[in-house]
Amino acid sequence: MRPPRAKTRRANVGVAPMAIVVVAAVIFAAVWLSSSGKSNNHARASQVAGSQRSVAPPSTIPPARVRPFAGHLLIADRGNNRLIVLDPSSNVVWQYPSASAPPPAGGFYFPDDGFFADHGRSIITNEEENHTIIRIAYPSGAVIWSYGHPHTPGSAPGFLNQPDDAFLLPDGRVTVADAKNCRILMIGPDGTPRSQIGTTRRCVHNPPTGIGYPNGDTPLPNGDLLVSEINGSWVSEYTQDGKLVWTVHLPIAYPSDPQQLGPDLYMVADYTRPGGIVEFTREGSIVWSYRVTNGPGMLDHPSLADLLPNGLIGVNDDYRHRVALIDPATNAIVWQYGETDHRGTAPGLLDTPDGFDLLLPDSTTPLHTATG
Repeated sequence: MRPPRAKTRRANVGVAPMAIVVVAAVIFAAVWLSSSGKSNNHARASQVAGSQRSVAPPSTIPPARVRPFAGHLLIADRGNNRLIVLDPSSNVVWQYPSASAPPPAGGFYFPDDGFFADHGRSIITNEEENHTIIRIAYPSGAVIWSYGHPHTPGSAPGFLNQPDDAFLLPDGRVTVADAKNCRILMIGPDGTPRSQIGTTRRCVHNPPTGIGYPNGDTPLPNGDLLVSEINGSWVSEYTQDGKLVWTVHLPIAYPSDPQQLGPDLYMVADYTRPGGIVEFTREGSIVWSYRVTNGPGMLDHPSLADLLPNGLIGVNDDYRHRVALIDPATNAIVWQYGETDHRGTAPGLLDTPDGFDLLLPDSTTPLHTATG
């Protein structure tokens, strides 16, 4: 989802009263997490106090010791120009394109993200350097909808320039961070742009009229959008009609794809080397972080991190060619798909994975409950 900093073309390869307040806050956070589909296994006592959790030194343990996830895991395998779906035993059970599901006109190139939609009946994916979005039926792979002109960037109606994080909203519109056009665009089912946040090609953080190179636009349960900006390392919440709710500057190099975990708790990947993951509040407090500077636990340009229902944190480790699950209690990588630092197309291998999503057995998508 994220190229190097310049975002140029990427290689394709009183004690009692206080206690009552704290307890009430913890209960409220647990209720929010439960209602939004997020797991409350990831303890949040430290978030309420605004302090950082203490964790053990990072390490890795054999994948066989954990059940990684329930359901099916979608991976946007960008360097291989494909989408794949894994079962919990790490078997590839679906791939696009395939012999029975050919690519659309203009090809299938540079899938930067992939998200389940419509209760698992379709997948929406943005092809960042192909300047297009497509929605395909799952599992047939038939193209349902598309937007953009392959290989042709632009800003006029019908055109995109480096689209990032396309989501299907409940009303049928698609929202996308149109990165090089410096706007969040909302597109109707008929392919007509309906509205946008930001001013086209005004690439500075000046809310609400300017957005500095957006690379994330996650829909929230309240209908708002959580936007990350590369220029200046900002994360902001906007209403869909473009009103700023809050904005915060984060002390990281490159915020990528922020996600909401609780009433005032968010997670974002830091797309750099060594990369990191941070949990933060809208006031800017960092309440937990993962950053390993060398060895097998180091991340190299992680582009998306989110909390799974089982309490593990999933992360795309783009340039180490793996999708990993981290136990936040120990900072240990407990499972991964892909061989570290080895790209390929064979089973068990990836090439610059840049997006993931989870479809539970009940056809819910717990990582983005606010979408269609």
